Amino acid sequence: MTDEVMPTRKIIHVDMDAFYASVEQRDNPDLRGKPVAVGGSSKRGVVAAASYEARAFGVKSAMPSIAAQRRCPDLVFVKPRFEAYRNVSRQIREIFARHTDLIEPLALDEAYLDVTEDKQGIGSAVKIAKAIRAAIREETGLTASAGVSYNKFIAKLASDQNKPDGLCVILPEQGEAFVATLPVRRFHGVGPRTAEKMQRLGIHTGADLRAMSEEWLQRNFGSSSSYLFKAARGIDHRRVNPSRERKSVGGELTYFNDKQSNEELRAALDEIVDIVWRRIESSGVQGRTVVMKARYSDFRTLTRSKSLTRNVADRAEFSAIGHALLDQILPAEMGIRLLGLTLGGIDQSGQNTRPDAAAEPLVGAQPSLPFDNIEN
Repeated sequence: MTDEVMPTRKIIHVDMDAFYASVEQRDNPDLRGKPVAVGGSSKRGVVAAASYEARAFGVKSAMPSIAAQRRCPDLVFVKPRFEAYRNVSRQIREIFARHTDLIEPLALDEAYLDVTEDKQGIGSAVKIAKAIRAAIREETGLTASAGVSYNKFIAKLASDQNKPDGLCVILPEQGEAFVATLPVRRFHGVGPRTAEKMQRLGIHTGADLRAMSEEWLQRNFGSSSSYLFKAARGIDHRRVNPSRERKSVGGELTYFNDKQSNEELRAALDEIVDIVWRRIESSGVQGRTVVMKARYSDFRTLTRSKSLTRNVADRAEFSAIGHALLDQILPAEMGIRLLGLTLGGIDQSGQNTRPDAAAEPLVGAQPSLPFDNIEN
């Protein structure tokens, strides 16, 4: 079967607007209308999320807190409350489930929905998206943006098109032209390094990408070439996957003061073991690979890992492996500003697939996301 004759699906991508910051503003009226950043305000803090008032000053997620304060001197920092965010996320999932059983969470604040089968008989994907957004506003006091289209790639692009509190619909006959107008840095899967490489090669928009042959893309982008070739033409046949496989579970701590002595580093790792093992138990996963990550004061980052032929048996074994990996870099050549542990090599056959488990933010899966850095 060719790409052109695949059956058309009705896909919605729902993305909450400035989710963490919006929850804080909802729960604390004093924060409403003010520039708010969720994260630590110290010299090593990182912005996990920024309200739209803060974004107007150029404050962004993953920005160092010091840089954010320079851009917005009146910025209000709020410590993250992940349990509150998870509770709201569960409310939102319940709203999704009224309309479809095909829900693929990407994070606490976003998900793909396949509404090809109209569970409530509402009549169209656009009407379903409107009903979902209205229910989210009424039941949580928050706003969500949605993209409606015929595949996941374009639905996700569309959800970002009219933020905040927006709706964008891209019909099948509009997809290729829509993609052509967009900067390639907005394409899902095109990270900063790939975007930089594309810029050097003269590729700035979807139209520029579409002009390149699949052979040229293969030479320059290797295994990503097929995805890029299809994306530039608005083609994406990935299904909405309710049991999206989890690849790792982890956590890391960034320290206000560097740690260097063997004793304080071992004590720090014990704390990380506690944090990560709680996540592992909550997720119900098992895995056979343990990865230790350390970042020195000069920002050099190294990792050490150990894989077993079976799953890690329990917390004691997870801790023992983690400490053995840490011992490989002791004594530390200089102060360490960040430590992390991740359980990988997840056993998919025994994985817990409850929706909220799949959506919890994971350092191991996405190390660039700042909201997993717990300031100490």
